[in-house]
Formats: sequence, C-alpha cells, structure tokens
Amino acid sequence: MKMFLLGWLSATLAAGVLVATAAPSGLDYTIPVPGKPFGVAVSPGQQWVFVSLLGPAPGGSPGIVVLQQKDGHPEIVRTVPLKNAPAGIVLTHDGSLLIASAGDSVIFFDTARLESGASDAAFQWVSDGPRTGSIYVNVSADDQTLFVSDEDAQTITVIDLARIRSLGSDAAANLKSFNTPGYVSPAIVGKIPVGIAPIALTFSPDQRWLFTTSEVAPPAWGWPAVLKREGGRPGQVPEGALIVVDALKARTDPANSVVARIPAGGSPVRLSLSPRDHRLYLTARNSNALLVFDTDQVLTNAAHAVPVKVPVGTSPVPVVAVLDGKLVLVGNSDRFNPLAATSSILTVLDAAKIGTSQNPKIGEITSGAFPREFHLTPDGKTLYLSNFLSGTIQVFDVASLASFLSP
Repeated sequence: MKMFLLGWLSATLAAGVLVATAAPSGLDYTIPVPGKPFGVAVSPGQQWVFVSLLGPAPGGSPGIVVLQQKDGHPEIVRTVPLKNAPAGIVLTHDGSLLIASAGDSVIFFDTARLESGASDAAFQWVSDGPRTGSIYVNVSADDQTLFVSDEDAQTITVIDLARIRSLGSDAAANLKSFNTPGYVSPAIVGKIPVGIAPIALTFSPDQRWLFTTSEVAPPAWGWPAVLKREGGRPGQVPEGALIVVDALKARTDPANSVVARIPAGGSPVRLSLSPRDHRLYLTARNSNALLVFDTDQVLTNAAHAVPVKVPVGTSPVPVVAVLDGKLVLVGNSDRFNPLAATSSILTVLDAAKIGTSQNPKIGEITSGAFPREFHLTPDGKTLYLSNFLSGTIQVFDVASLASFLSP
C-alpha cells in the first residue's frame, strides 16, 4: 500500500493576513481559517476562493472568508461576519452570485462586492420556513434554479434565481422585506418532499436528474428499523435513502418530482458522480462505508439497485472522484469520537478495483480533524478540503494523487 506523504503548511501572520506557503513536496498545502469551515467555492477563473464558517473562532463570528490568489496560492483578504451561520455554499456558474444556506434562511451575495469589500455584499435573504435548518445548496447549470436542503424539515426548497435577480440588489430594502412578519419570498417555487435530514444535492451530467440523500427514512415509508442510532444513542432506526428527483419537473411541480427512493445504508450524507464509469459514490456515515451504485440502474431499475459496499474509516462524510473517475477519496470524520480533535484520515480507493476480488483501498492521507467538504475545481486540477474541527482548508494538486495508482 502506498502512503501519501502529506506536506504541511508553514503559515505566517503579516499585516493581519494569513499567508499559505507551499509544502516542500509541492503536493499540497494548508490554509488556517478563523473558525470552523464547512463549504468551499471557487470563482470560474480561480482567482477567488470563498469559505463558509459554520462555527466561529474564539471571540469571532460565523461568516464568509474571502481569499484571493496571490503568487499561486489563495490568501485571506477578509472575513464577512454573519448573524446566521452559513453551511453549504455555491457560486452561480457565471460567478456573479455566491449563495449560502444559513439555518432558517438562504443568503445571496454579490460576488463583486465580496471581492471589493463592500459593506452590502449580502443583498437578498430568503426564509424557507421556521426551523428548516438549511444545510446545503446547489444551482442548475443554466443558473436559473436553486435547490436548498432543509435538514430539519424533510424537504428541499426550490428557488427561482431569475426572480431573485428581479427583486433588485438594494440590500437595505430587501432586508426590510425579509424581516417583515409573514413575508414569503416570491422566488420560492415550492418544496420537494424527501426523508429525514436531507443533505447532498448532485446533478446528473445532463442536468436531467438531481440526486439527494436523507439520513433516515421517515415512518411514513414503512422501512424497518435495522440500524443502531449514531453517537451511542439508544434504539434503532431505518436505513437512509438515495433519492432521485426529476430536476426539470422540480422547476414547476416540486411536490411531485421525486421518482425513486433507494435504501442507502446508515446516514447517507454526500454524493459524487463519475460519468466515466456511470457510478454514483455515496458515503454512509452510520455504516462506516462507501456505497457504489450503478447510475444507469438507479435511473432505469431503481427497485433492484443494490450498491457495492466498500468499508472505509469511521463516520465518512465527504467523497470525491478525481482523475477522470480513476481515484476516489473519502473523508472519515470520526465525528462522534470526542478525542478525534486533531487529525483524521482520507481513504484512497482505486475505482477500477471496486466490485472485484481485489482490495480497492490503496492508500491513506492524513487530513485535519473532521474533514467535511471536498470541492473540485471545474478543470479537475485542484481539490479543496474543509477540515471542520481543526479550522483549516487543505489544497491538493490532483495530478500528484496519480502516484497512488500502479503504473
């Protein structure tokens, strides 16, 4: 088994800005951030990087960290504090809007204002209902429709982005409307009914389908309780689900857009697609496993879609397929271990060996504590990883990861 030798950052504090220095190996580097990072988004030209802080550093506040590329590495230029802690973030494909899920609201930022440091970068707020727990966001390739996972409401909210833009960018006026009792944004199209704690939102390459997860099947589905609860809590729960949504229908009739629900182990939380080999990779946190589905079977014969189960580490969360789907990385969060506060492990899998008699696990990478989100740049060359408990972002040169694969 090959072992990836992690080169760690040396960081200096100069004029209030943290500067990341390339690791000696040239393979990766790490950027400390002032809080607990969740999501990462990178501008189309990769000049700007945005990080959501779901938890603040001591004495700080949650918010959005803005980084700019300087001398080949992103450096922190400012942090925009927020009252509502942001979790998942996404940029529209034209790079004009950054959108954050933040508790009971969704926040829209003008990226030009974020980059310049303008005080009114946040210009629109949408409430998708009280106690909804907005946790994850994704936007269609045409930048017309936003999907928001409501972790506490068992729904996915569908938002018309053209309507968001039509409401204007006057931050003060929009915030006044948002704070008006009983106000419902006209941009909300409706809600997709899913299961308990929906999170992942991943489009098929042709944008025809949206794949999402629910950590636990609700009682109404009648699925048997076969798994122990997470975190040492008493009792048993049903499996979670991989859910297939008709993404086109969801734009006009979200309430009737679910086309399939497939059992998917304990607490499925993240998805990654590999179009090259028609695979869907799903982390089942409560099963300590990666589930690998045949995407074609999921779409054409969902009732008989049975995944290949690959044991990984403890409580896996993020997953990503890189190098044209040849390599799969899984972040093992170990999130229910109170002693796991210093470092974690990424499991490296050879995709070609999954489902064969060979062991697909070909290596490990040391990460920060509680790896939470991967973000692969559109060109597939750079991979970002947020480490929630250690307050860092790791940046990988994807080409260097090819060293894991046998020549």
